[in-house]
Amino acid sequence: MGLGPPELIIILVILFLLFGAKKLPELAKSSGEALREFKKATKEAMAEDDEPAKTAAAAPAEPTQRRMETTTEEPTTTVTDSSA
Repeated sequence: MGLGPPELIIILVILFLLFGAKKLPELAKSSGEALREFKKATKEAMAEDDEPAKTAAAAPAEPTQRRMETTTEEPTTTVTDSSA
């Protein structure tokens, strides 16, 4: 059950009576801009949600435990001469 032409005409007449001829184009413009901004934000949010899944699937999983690197260098000690 959708809106037919008679219902749309009645809605437009009511809007015209409520807001006047000057305000209707401004309301339509601001509504269009708001809808455009909403769609843009929705697409960006969907892209951000999909992005981690794509990178996780493309990149191999890193090991959860990493080895500690060992060094062969011996620690150096500093000797001070206190007799001077």
